[in-house]
Amino acid sequence: MKTIGLIGGMSWESTVTYYKVINKTIKRELGGLHSAKILMYSLDFDEIEKYQAADEWDKSGRVLSDIAVLLEKAGADFIVICTNTMHKVVPQMSKCISIPIIHIAEATAEKLKKQKITTIGLLGTKYTMTQDFYKERLIEAGIKVIIPNEEDIETVNSIIYKELCLGDIRQDSKEKYLTIINKMTDAGAQGVILGCTEIGLLIQQSDIDLPVFDTTLIHAEKAALSSIND
Repeated sequence: MKTIGLIGGMSWESTVTYYKVINKTIKRELGGLHSAKILMYSLDFDEIEKYQAADEWDKSGRVLSDIAVLLEKAGADFIVICTNTMHKVVPQMSKCISIPIIHIAEATAEKLKKQKITTIGLLGTKYTMTQDFYKERLIEAGIKVIIPNEEDIETVNSIIYKELCLGDIRQDSKEKYLTIINKMTDAGAQGVILGCTEIGLLIQQSDIDLPVFDTTLIHAEKAALSSIND
């Protein structure tokens, strides 16, 4: 079994889900008393969020790169970043290590293609929804991406940072998300990506008729399977 290097804490709320899903997947696949071999570095999200807000991505990239180097030296066989947004700095990180990084958008694109989804709605932080680092991975896979309008982008982003990352789950915020998802459905979306690892705390498949692709679950399962199959 390979050792998974997890970079968590962004936020710790969703990192908990990664740990649970990875180990449940290993148990499902191998049975018995098997559990995953994991090295985890959980950082202080406040530092990273400040770099995001100040558009200082190089600084946040250096932080994550240093952590990836530490995990590689400690024996990790590959890296999993437990957040969507910070995949923006994957190119910077990859230059510092010799082990692979399992990209959350690529894992999600694989799942979409298996279900023959060609047009998808994307929810996430404003960085994930508006910048190319995430969407381009989906577009390269032949998938059209629909994002909310400007006002709705701000609503989605605000709920992530001011509520979900703090573990504050509100029914009125769920209703706002569902309204935004309905707009993307009307625009042609065949499903919706929960492209922030905290959104799964608020929206589940049972809430909507469209297929829901929770990137936290997809990414964590991919990590677990990669540790025993690749």
